Amino acid sequence: MKNHFLKFIGVALVLLCFSCGKLTKVTDVITQPTAREVYARNFDADSVPYRLWMNAFQNALNDSLQVASPYQETGIFNPEIEPVYGYDLDLERGRRYTFSIQTDTLQPKIFIDLYEKTSDSIRPYKLVQQADYEASTLDFSPKNSGTYKVLFQPELNTSSSFVLRIQSNPSYYFPVSGASAKSIQSFWGAARDGGKRSHEGIDIFANRGTPVVASVDGYISRTGNRGLGGKQVWLREGLFGNSLYYAHLDSIIATSGQRVKVGDTLGLVGNTGNARTTPPHLHFGVYSRGAINPLPFVKEEPELPALNTSTEFYKSYTIKTAQANLRSSASAKSQKIGALSRKDTVHLLGKSADWFHVETSTAQRAFVHQSLVKAL
Repeated sequence: MKNHFLKFIGVALVLLCFSCGKLTKVTDVITQPTAREVYARNFDADSVPYRLWMNAFQNALNDSLQVASPYQETGIFNPEIEPVYGYDLDLERGRRYTFSIQTDTLQPKIFIDLYEKTSDSIRPYKLVQQADYEASTLDFSPKNSGTYKVLFQPELNTSSSFVLRIQSNPSYYFPVSGASAKSIQSFWGAARDGGKRSHEGIDIFANRGTPVVASVDGYISRTGNRGLGGKQVWLREGLFGNSLYYAHLDSIIATSGQRVKVGDTLGLVGNTGNARTTPPHLHFGVYSRGAINPLPFVKEEPELPALNTSTEFYKSYTIKTAQANLRSSASAKSQKIGALSRKDTVHLLGKSADWFHVETSTAQRAFVHQSLVKAL
């Protein structure tokens, strides 16, 4: 009898745990907990390691290191210093950004958090997006250009090699067939009519008759031959999307009201309108409650260089020159944010090209050129 009772209790506990798990999943669908909130369930409320881990994350919001897309960094997570990788960077409307991190086969959890910088002196950063739990990539398309901060933090006690990347792609297909940003010879904001107005678009030069194509799916809101733009096509990106302006066409192929897909031919490059005295080109504009710079929407960014897989990483390095300047980014032209002297030591966080991302003995994060340090 006693054995039957114990079996009953055991089965009941299993069913209860199973039910709790199902209930948690159902509740999560409703409450949408963040990745960090899900991770916190693994720890007691007064867990010291977890509190230190969260404090390291909060402190990283004060880091002032700056990078630009595309950016790449390699290294090995050092659990002794609670590593958090924080970077300020300028993001542009019209681009799709990818923040990713690859680790070794142990596949530790990595938390990726993206903040937007605000004018609030008390809370200067506003959380805008987080990667899903156990995800190693965060994709983001900013609604507004501005300064953002991205944070990468491994789970507790992670010791793993990693490759961290920040990359972006244009939101739109390039509007001139067979051309690229190298064909752009006049940019947003250039003076026009002796400075009376500024250029509200970009000029893409190509041979007369080169196809001009739809950069997005949408519909043709209007076409015509009028004013400064001469023969022109207006493409609307959905019901509430941007309006794309194609001007100076030699001929118009699309018709008003037509539905088009990316790559469909809208017209041919020419020099009609006020471009009669210039070589054939497409004036391309983007409008959303006024003109906005179209360059970020169509310009490809440089490819990241191949990684040097032979690099050997050490936890600590020492300064080998009389003085070593600390920089805010991996460039000798970036802001100097401090200096170290011979025999000062630093912990290695990562490496980007010829620069080491380090933490000093005072917990300052910075970049220092690899020629100025040697392994301990």
